[in-house]
Amino acid sequence: MSSVLEHKEPPQPNGGCPELRDPAEFLGPEGGAVEALVLESRANAKGVREEDALLENGSQSNESDDTSTERGAEPASPLKETAFSIGLQVLFPFLLAGFGTVAAGMVLDIVQHWDVFKYVTEVFILVPALLGLKGNLEMTLASRLSTAANIGQMDSPKELWKMVTGNMALIQVQATVVGFLASIAAVVFGWIPEGHFSMDHAVLLCASSVATAFIASLVLGMIMIGVIIGSRKMGINPDNVATPIAASLGDLITLALLSGISWGLYKELESRAFVNPLVCAFFLSLLPLWIVVARRSSATREVLYSGWEPVIIAMAISSVGGLILDRTVSDPNFAGMAVFTPVINGVGGNLVAVQASRISTYLHMGGEPAESPGPAPRRCPSPCSTFFSPDVNSRSARVLFLLVVPGHLVFLYTIHSMQGGHTSLTLIFIVFYMTAALLQVLILLYIADWMVHWMWGRHLDPDNFSIPYLTALGDLLGTGLLALSFHVLWLIGDRDSDVGD
Repeated sequence: MSSVLEHKEPPQPNGGCPELRDPAEFLGPEGGAVEALVLESRANAKGVREEDALLENGSQSNESDDTSTERGAEPASPLKETAFSIGLQVLFPFLLAGFGTVAAGMVLDIVQHWDVFKYVTEVFILVPALLGLKGNLEMTLASRLSTAANIGQMDSPKELWKMVTGNMALIQVQATVVGFLASIAAVVFGWIPEGHFSMDHAVLLCASSVATAFIASLVLGMIMIGVIIGSRKMGINPDNVATPIAASLGDLITLALLSGISWGLYKELESRAFVNPLVCAFFLSLLPLWIVVARRSSATREVLYSGWEPVIIAMAISSVGGLILDRTVSDPNFAGMAVFTPVINGVGGNLVAVQASRISTYLHMGGEPAESPGPAPRRCPSPCSTFFSPDVNSRSARVLFLLVVPGHLVFLYTIHSMQGGHTSLTLIFIVFYMTAALLQVLILLYIADWMVHWMWGRHLDPDNFSIPYLTALGDLLGTGLLALSFHVLWLIGDRDSDVGD
């Protein structure tokens, strides 16, 4: 013990770490003191790394430099961001994502008049389900990789490569399976109300859905990985930017692919009907390859086996929203609704995905699900605690909610300037639209607060399970509330809005 005391470093005036010494200098007769010092320094290094990963420009306090054993046992205190810094980081990707949904809405407004959408109306049912893949897969991937980056699991090139290859293979498996199931749901939902079944149309839906899901997930997954790596190098919290950017091009790319592929395969039905089953079989035959690659990574092996429930249920929920869209857009009185559907769905999904990703990272900083040394998470929060408490998650919920009105006003003006939607922006239309958008986001943020903590308490990783449910609910709520708004406008005779003109 005397040798250890003799070499003990004096307190550093600047709060820095003592100079590192050769461990041999500290060896005493028993050698017990060395183990205590090493363990303590390792705990402190982890705490510093985790906090620095989430707080830009070293804005956190120096409390983590305290080398007491009690403070080393406490979970890190991440996300000490101000409302201004949260809003500043979220604003640009939020607007970028919103303009992406506006572009997707303009595309849907145009392609709804194509022959394939007229004669194979079940394609409309695929739209929310496939656009929801950004929530089911890409946003989940972004949340999972953001958490991994923030807690130091992607610092070395070897860890980064394993994380990237495993996750890319995983989303290809999920995209192929979900795309196939979405086509089956579209066929069933289209057949039940009409009582008519066409095998050619069913194969067309299958080929279009699987090909779109596979290609879109491949492109968006690569973009996500680049965004997260770039965010880390720039000192930006990936949770604030990754999920919105996942959706910025997600809707546009997915809808453009679905429209182009389904139109091309519809043309092939006339002369080469065998092309449709060949396309479907090709993408399904690649499944074993992606499964083998995904199983090699420990980070994705568990999700490969246990992560199907949320993406499949989310697909079913989004398909119900697609059924509403199909029934509504098919009515000439509500044809103008098509351009606004991707916008309201996309904005709601983007905002709630940011919140869910942030809460999940906050919980991960204290340990693994249901093993955090901190206080037990809330399972049934009150609306006041969700939106008006002083903690950082409530602060971010307020910031995200306040982005709804100015964001939608910008997007509505953009649509109006591009002469899309067949709907004039009258005051009554804007009031109904904003009411639907605010109600959608309010419900989603509250559900996110409850769902993420509830899953955490049930040993479920929210990064893998929460976002698919939340974005699917966003699609259903957005489509349903928008359809209700258009219906009320039509009933009260808002002729100035030219609804369905």
